[in-house]
Amino acid sequence: MIVSNTSSEANHHSVILGTDQPMPLDCGTMMRDISVSYNTYGTLNADKSNAVLVCHALTGDQYAASQQPLTGKDGWWTIMIGPGKVLDTDKYFIVCSNVLGGCMGTTGPKDINPETGKPYALDFPIITIGDMVRLQALLQDYLEIPDWFSVIGGSMGGMQVLEWASSYSERCFSVIPIATAAKHSAQNIAFHEVGRQAVMADPNWHGGHYQEQNSKPRAGLAVARMAAHVTYLSESALHRKFGRNLQDRDKLAYGFDADFQVESYLRYQGINFVDRFDPNSYLYITRAMDYFDLARDNGGSLAKAFEGADTRFCVVSFSSDWLFPTTESKEIVRALNAVAANVSFVEIETDKGHDAFLLDTPHMLETIGGFLQSTAQRRGIAA
Repeated sequence: MIVSNTSSEANHHSVILGTDQPMPLDCGTMMRDISVSYNTYGTLNADKSNAVLVCHALTGDQYAASQQPLTGKDGWWTIMIGPGKVLDTDKYFIVCSNVLGGCMGTTGPKDINPETGKPYALDFPIITIGDMVRLQALLQDYLEIPDWFSVIGGSMGGMQVLEWASSYSERCFSVIPIATAAKHSAQNIAFHEVGRQAVMADPNWHGGHYQEQNSKPRAGLAVARMAAHVTYLSESALHRKFGRNLQDRDKLAYGFDADFQVESYLRYQGINFVDRFDPNSYLYITRAMDYFDLARDNGGSLAKAFEGADTRFCVVSFSSDWLFPTTESKEIVRALNAVAANVSFVEIETDKGHDAFLLDTPHMLETIGGFLQSTAQRRGIAA
């Protein structure tokens, strides 16, 4: 099957998976008839050797390189995907799907539970990163792609990449985990809990049944986004962008309005997020990240998670990322070295913090571009 897309309208797809056979979840339940929304960019070549899976982060979606329909903004990774870019759509066939539990077309808590005829809300099963990847593997089967040329993603997307390398190494020729870790730290779980409690404390949450009440916990979700967004930046980047500059005034107001530019910026981030994201999805997806621990899932040994993997790895971290610091990437690299895996590693110097993987970070683009070029030569993909 050769898939070709030439316009922004043609690259969006939706498919129902798990119809003939339900998909098992790590929590012990089964799901069937799962809707998966995904975008594709570029053309799948005749021998299906040029397919790249892009895995999105917590607040991302399948619109990696096309206009997001709710916001009208460009895709979140247009810096990477497109003709002549690192993920060259003249060379590769790019697939990006909305994760299980998401809110942009893939089955999640806001969708209708066929057993009740009402939105799942908190009746949606608890999901894991493993479940997200299991569904992506079903999509790979549907697309009849025997193995991915590369699987790439940052943050939660990087967790999915590591899960692919551990559970489906035979299905991925190379992997590029960026700004991520093999387990979620106590600090990160703590930040997620603050966000979840902000959502659930909002009186408009209604125990998760806000859709039935025609309401939405907007204030709680906005606060959750504000708290999380601080972790995506670095202190130096915040100082460079905002310092202690006042917002639209020349003196303090002596009140609780947004006196400072950084306050106004965070409020803007929170308000915009509410318009495009489902609060229950936020609860479920953050929980999936919290539960991620590859060593635990492999008898307490991270090296064992990658044992026997014949996959090429390129691990990337950022010097100012305190959410997923370089020490956690080095832990992955040590585990890969312990099983003699083919691994490259780079820490990129930048003050952009965790969000550096979403921004124009030249050294990152050069590093990943060089890795893909050499890997494509080994794969026999024409330039």
